[in-house]
Amino acid sequence: MAQTHYDVDAEHVMRELSRVDRKLARVIRRAGCFPTKKRKPQPPFASLLQSIVYQQLAGKAAATIFGRVKALGASGFPTPEEILALDAAQLRGAGLSRQKIAAVKDLALKTMDGTVPPLAKLRRMSEEEIHERLTRVRGIGEWSVQMFLMSRLGRADVLPIHDLGIRKGFQIVYGHDDVPKPQVILEFGERWRPYRSIASWYLWRAADQKNAKKPASKKSKEKAGCR
Repeated sequence: MAQTHYDVDAEHVMRELSRVDRKLARVIRRAGCFPTKKRKPQPPFASLLQSIVYQQLAGKAAATIFGRVKALGASGFPTPEEILALDAAQLRGAGLSRQKIAAVKDLALKTMDGTVPPLAKLRRMSEEEIHERLTRVRGIGEWSVQMFLMSRLGRADVLPIHDLGIRKGFQIVYGHDDVPKPQVILEFGERWRPYRSIASWYLWRAADQKNAKKPASKKSKEKAGCR
């Protein structure tokens, strides 16, 4: 049994998604097992700080700026207290815009006052409670919370319907002429419950694959199993 970042058995999830959705099954055969490595726990402040820095930036540029922000911490990563102590010029020097400076300052403040709970407490909270808490932070919206739920808390049933990669992957897999509206994906995705996070991973993979509409080969079918 391949245990994963999500609290599920990988082989079982792949079989269930393939059973309820034949078109997604083709992507599963092609892409193989979704990532099974458990992620190292990370404080919410660190995860959300990275999310804010990365917003609206290409991966390489975002990584460079995030590296500069991390270097502002005395121990290689700034604490909330250190972020609050930094002046705007220092944060601008790291590459943050005025809006992002305001956002990271607000994140630091709301981490210190308990609005953003520690990781242990977040793990016990419902998705609705987490959403209500985290969106109080300037610059943290629905998409950022959904990414946090999926990538950091391992919630297996999250469907980020407004994500462009999800919408493009859905367009490819299901043969839509245009990028579908989020509501279309939300309604269709009911069949993927309670594994919508994993279905989302396969939609992202489909968006990356130029041959998404080609039938899977025997070799790709063998790739589907988890090790």
